Amino acid sequence: MKVLFFASLRERLQCDQEEWADTTDITSPQDIINRLVKRGEPWESALQSGKVLVSINQEMAQLNSHVKAGDEIAFFPPVTGG
Repeated sequence: MKVLFFASLRERLQCDQEEWADTTDITSPQDIINRLVKRGEPWESALQSGKVLVSINQEMAQLNSHVKAGDEIAFFPPVTGG
């Protein structure tokens, strides 16, 4: 499973992507977040803000959507205009 981070999330986390081989306990993007926030800061504050959008294989999804091994999961902040 490939996990991607975009825009300000990438900057805050100082990480643009990770490859996960062990996804046995991952069934949704929320499971990914739950695993990542266990790392502590800055992961916890960046991903538990409730303002994170997600896509699965480049399609917008919900945090409780189903994911499987081999999927590409991307997290990014909401886009604002002005």
